[in-house]
Amino acid sequence: MADCHNLFQEYNKEISLTKTKKDNMSKSKNGLRERIRNHFKKNHSEYEPKFYIQGSYKMKTGIRTKDDICDLDDGVYFMREPDVTSTTLQGWILDAVNGYTDDPPEHRKKCIRNIFINDYEIDMPVYYKIDEKEYQLAIKDSGWEDSDSRALINWFNSRKDKEGQLLKIVKYHKGWGDYKRNKMPSGLAMTILVCNAKAKIVYNDRDDITMRDTLKEIKKALDNKFECIVPVVPFDNLFKDYDQKRIDNFKSALKDFVGDADEAIREGNQLKASRLWRRHLGNRFPEGKDENEGSSNRNAGLIIGGQSSNPWAV
Repeated sequence: MADCHNLFQEYNKEISLTKTKKDNMSKSKNGLRERIRNHFKKNHSEYEPKFYIQGSYKMKTGIRTKDDICDLDDGVYFMREPDVTSTTLQGWILDAVNGYTDDPPEHRKKCIRNIFINDYEIDMPVYYKIDEKEYQLAIKDSGWEDSDSRALINWFNSRKDKEGQLLKIVKYHKGWGDYKRNKMPSGLAMTILVCNAKAKIVYNDRDDITMRDTLKEIKKALDNKFECIVPVVPFDNLFKDYDQKRIDNFKSALKDFVGDADEAIREGNQLKASRLWRRHLGNRFPEGKDENEGSSNRNAGLIIGGQSSNPWAV
């Protein structure tokens, strides 16, 4: 069996955020925060904005897309009940950041998006919190929605392993979704699916085997019930609005990937195995060596029930 673990490590480096990206995003984030503080101090002094980084950047599961774009979510919080609509409060954030980038910011449904062309995006969702009430997320033209991004991060962190393998498996799935596109599930959906699968399988110390086992468990779960429930408030189903075409597209992509992942694990030639992975992860996944490995000494061993006979527990 060809061991492609080392190739997955190279792929992880290839799709991860570079230091330059992270430094530039951090600088931009601080600049946007300062504009918002100054704007509110001058125009809406009764509102004091606070900030909290959330999403994949906070979880350390962010990736660079094949277009070399990445993103950062920076929540804007007000610890008081607004006396204006959700749309108005979002609009104040829009006013504050307008002019910071060459392209004007976008007023999206659940955030203000700042676009740094061909580099990265910074999304700024808007919340308020009072007393024991749940965090309230501003929804454009709809009002407020219970939403706790902090709780989601805590949920994710409680499932991480000390070796950092869950982080990588999430990123591989997000890389798959980015490569295939065609309305594949969001990064959040991929994260939840991978975390749910982790509870049902035993991770192997080879990333290729763990990736295959995770894909199989996700397929098994979705074949049973096609849903992806956010595990914290608002507990919504991220697949609720998928039409049949989008459902069929994802199921077909998942089935194909499971089949090729199985074949890649059985394949004795690393180059041939890598080309099976590249069908789903793209050319950022490296090609292997054109040589037959025979039996691997890295727990390739005997595959029993979709898992290695010599896995390690987390």
